[in-house]
Formats: sequence, structure tokens, C-alpha cells
Amino acid sequence: MSSAPQIDIKSLGYVRIESTDLEQWRHFAGKVLGLVEVRGPNSEHLYFRMDEVSARVVVVPAEHDRMGSMGWEVADRRALADAVEHLKHHGVLVHEATAEELADRRVEGMVRFEDPFENVWELFCGITYESRPLVTPYANAFVTGEQGLGHIVLPVTDDEEALRFYTDVLGFRLRDSMRMPGEFVGKEPGSTAWLRFLGCNPRHHSLAFLPMPNPAKCVHIMVEVDKLDDVGRALERVRKHQAPLSATLGRHMNDQMVSFYVKSPGGFDVEYGTEGLTVDDQKWVARESTAVSYWGHDFSVGHR
Repeated sequence: MSSAPQIDIKSLGYVRIESTDLEQWRHFAGKVLGLVEVRGPNSEHLYFRMDEVSARVVVVPAEHDRMGSMGWEVADRRALADAVEHLKHHGVLVHEATAEELADRRVEGMVRFEDPFENVWELFCGITYESRPLVTPYANAFVTGEQGLGHIVLPVTDDEEALRFYTDVLGFRLRDSMRMPGEFVGKEPGSTAWLRFLGCNPRHHSLAFLPMPNPAKCVHIMVEVDKLDDVGRALERVRKHQAPLSATLGRHMNDQMVSFYVKSPGGFDVEYGTEGLTVDDQKWVARESTAVSYWGHDFSVGHR
């Protein structure tokens, strides 16, 4: 008897951002984040590299500023086919990519679906990578590889349903939890709302969710560099280019990342950090952290 099809997401591969002002993104991604703009299949889109993959961040013209979709990598065509069968078994409506979409993403296979909260997911395999070494404008090296682009925090409307869908259907593994008063997110006084942090590779978490709607369809994305000095230099670029700081430098409690947050032109934040924790699923025990950070991360700066 053959085993039932499963889903095995390896990492967050790319994000596609919808924008009303591509020049803002060109400046922010290059001058503040230190990504490298490259040419791509569509002259109307912006493509940015952060490692050998042809593009990790793509910005497309739109009538609104928000996260358009996120691409999650699986191993190969068989894994993608198994994932599709798995999703259909759980009642998820799956759309096959068109030839034009495959060409723009430079992938061999791709499907799209929405989670219960209208966040758009793309599962893909066979993405292209480049022979030319990446030379970033500030000599900053990003931590990617099997850990993927970084992590993303999604807005949801129901934290219990989100945990069920992301773990039972999509196969993510719970790494850490944090509780907050339910009234903070519109629930009844005295109730609890949960922030959950989920992993699919050695990165402590590739996915997290906040039970609060967000018109940008993203709370934040995180990119990681391999040196603390590169975080400090990026923080200086934030000040130089007057990008809106959302949180001061600090060290998170759960993934131990030393980072700051800056508001992107997309309306969501970008966390820029280093020294993120990696874990071994065979040994990891999910727990509840009692604070956002050991020190720093003053989020009130974004409201002053």
C-alpha cells in the first residue's frame, strides 16, 4: 500500500510585493536593505537578489501597497504533485500557474492557493540560480541557503484556526508561542490571543502569525545578515535615508535575533537582524516565551 501524499515545505523562497510606487521600493531595497537589483523577465517589475537565487524579492506595479504573494519551495516536481494532492484532500482550492507566471518566477513548477485568511501562497520547485557571484552594495552577506529568504509574519483573524491550518494542513512545526490579552485584538476581555512561531527548516521560525487583520497583508518580513556590524550599518542607512524606524535595536527572546524594524513602502515592516537561532527538530521542545525581547525593541518609536 502506498503512503498518502504529504506536503514538505522546505523554506520561504521569495516574496512578491504589490506597489503603487516602484521607485520608492528601488530606493528602499537597494539603499536601505542592501539588496541587489537585477534584470528579470518583465521590464515593468523590480527584481532583487540577496544570494545565488535569481530573485528573492519582486515588486510589481499595482493600485495598492501590500504583500501580493509568498513563494514556498518544495524539493521537486514529485514533491509539488504530492503537495497538490495533499491540499486538495484537505479541501483547499489549488490553481496551476500559467506559462507566463512560471516564466516570471523562473521556476519549473508552481501552484497558488489562499489560506483561510486570504493570504496568497505559492508553492514552487525548480527555481533558477545564477553563475555570477552576488556583490552587494555594502558587502553585507545574507543568511539564506536551506533557511530560505528569512521569515514572514502573517495577519490572521482566528489564531486557533491558523495554528490548525498551518500545522495540520501545511506541515509547519510549532517552535514557540506567546500569549497576549485578547482585547488587544478585539476579543472578549479576559480572553487570550496567541502569537505562534512555526518552522520548516533549521531557522527557528519561517512563519509566524498575529491574530489581527492588516491591510498590507503582512505584519513583517525578516532578512538576516551574518554579521552584527552589518545590522549596525543598515541602521545607520535607515537614519541617513530617513526611512521610518518601527522598533529600536534589540534581541528577541524566542529566536535570539539581534535586530531592528523599519517600515517598508509596502506598509509592512522589515526586520533586519543577525545571530538568529537554528534548531534541530529531533531535540526541539516548543515552549511559551514570556516577553518579546531580552532587551531593546522599543516599538513605540514608530508611533512618536
